[in-house]
Formats: sequence, C-alpha cells, structure tokens
Amino acid sequence: MEGEGAWSRLKFEAGPHRVQRVPVTESGGRIHTSAATVAVLPEVEEIDFHLDPGDLKIDTYRSSGAGGQHVNKTESAIRITHLPTGTVVECQDERSQYKNKDRAMQILRAKLYEAEQAKQHAAVASERRSQIGSGDRSEKIRTYNFPQNRVTDHRLSGDAKNFNLQSVMNGNLDALIDSLVTARQAELLQAQTEA
Repeated sequence: MEGEGAWSRLKFEAGPHRVQRVPVTESGGRIHTSAATVAVLPEVEEIDFHLDPGDLKIDTYRSSGAGGQHVNKTESAIRITHLPTGTVVECQDERSQYKNKDRAMQILRAKLYEAEQAKQHAAVASERRSQIGSGDRSEKIRTYNFPQNRVTDHRLSGDAKNFNLQSVMNGNLDALIDSLVTARQAELLQAQTEA
C-alpha cells in the first residue's frame, strides 16, 4: 500500500484475525474457525549513513611482513578506530600510506553500514513479532463472523465494535479504522491526564 497516511491508518490491522464460517462442504452446519496473523510495517527507509571524521582515531605504524627494506623504514600501515562503535580496521596492503588509508576507510564504511543494516533488520523483525504475537486465536484483534454477517473488533467496546461484514470485505474500512483511531486517541489522552 502506498500513499499519504497509509501506514498511520493501516497499522491498526496488525495482529491475529479470526474467521468464523460455515463451509459449503459442511453438512452439519457447524461453524469452522480459522486464524491469520497480519503484520503492518512502515516502509523501511534507505539507511542515511554518514561517517563523521571527528569519530575516527587514525594511527600510522610500520608495516610488517615481506616487502624488503621499505617495510621497516616508513609508517605506511594505517589503523582506523571508529570511536562510537569501537570498530577497528587495519590496512598495510599498499606501500603508500594514502592508499592504505583509502582502503581502510572503504572497509570501515562497509562494516559500519552492515552493522546499521543488521540493527535495522533486527528492529523490523522485533516489531513484526510484537504485532503477530503467538498467532493463537485467543489473541485475536478481530473476528469475521460470516453466519451473522458481522465483523467484531475486540479492541473496541460496546455497540461501536460491530461492523457490517460485507461492507468490510468490500474494502470499506474507513468506519472501522476511524473508530480505532478515535479509541487510540482517547487512550493517549487518558494516559496524559493520569501522568
């Protein structure tokens, strides 16, 4: 779904949904119950990654290993430490300090970007788990009752929690979502006045 305010309205659809129906193959007229879980997540933004030079500690040192006399004479090896995360990158592949520094910066950027992506993916996975729960029917947020042509949202109270099933199935969710938005705003107002 795309468009202005799509996530802010559809976020109320997240959670376990229960369906009660009498299948055409059911000869005894018994009601069958099924459940589905829905996760509604905002679109993940591109990672805006900026490496601040003030967050870097750059050390130079003499290379070690094969390479002849040049290795021991110049401080061409580079060690860059990203102070906020403690990530350390060393490079002594090239004979030039500038080339080693450029290579170390590329590696550092890649490592920090990867870490930021992993953090973002973990946050999305955590949000998804919190919305879905165990997926058990007892955790339901909404019931679609076909025999009674009724949708019941269990987060609402009184007569305001029942809606016409056919209308909802045709995509007319505005009345239902408006009720949920109003209930949520009332909860937030109540929490503010108690605090």
